[in-house]
Amino acid sequence: MVSEIMNLQLGIYHLRPLNDRWSMRASVGMGVFTPSIDFSKISFKNVLASGSIVFIRHLKANLAIGGGVAINSTLGYPMIFPAVYLKWKTQGKFDVNIELVEGLDVSAGYVFNDRFKLSYALEMNGQVALLKKDGKDAIFSHQYIVTGFRPEVKLGRTGLSMTGMAGLNLYRPAAYTDRTLKGVFAGDNDYYFTVSPYASVGLKMKF
Repeated sequence: MVSEIMNLQLGIYHLRPLNDRWSMRASVGMGVFTPSIDFSKISFKNVLASGSIVFIRHLKANLAIGGGVAINSTLGYPMIFPAVYLKWKTQGKFDVNIELVEGLDVSAGYVFNDRFKLSYALEMNGQVALLKKDGKDAIFSHQYIVTGFRPEVKLGRTGLSMTGMAGLNLYRPAAYTDRTLKGVFAGDNDYYFTVSPYASVGLKMKF
């Protein structure tokens, strides 16, 4: 098992309206995915480049769906994959939000005042480490589904807000796969973790 994973990513996203009904979302980025938090052990094998372009149809003011292509170098060379986009949100004191953009994010929240909002959320995402296993290039992947309460506090009028989540890590499969096209599509879950407590905290800046 991999006891440490470090994922560092930097990306640029651009959203451009094409007309009243369509818009385009493009991105380009790079990341480091290692089985260690020791920066001295980072090599070119741990670096991935990625990009995507998605065309989004705005069906209603609060509902948009889209599709496109994503490209990354997970296998050591550029590969094209399908990309899916879904965003639906209600407005008001009580709101519901569903996003399928980079992982799944579902939440239902209540806005108490201009500075504080509390939501109950479910997130599905994952982590990856690129490594050597039995002398071969391999991928260690760790997916997770977390659920819990997500408070959000606006810090003055700066556009900065603090958010977090406290709850449970429900489902956490993990697996090793060969860093080949066949390995990616033939991979099985080798390990399962039991339910565990989960907590996170972060900062958001709105420009």
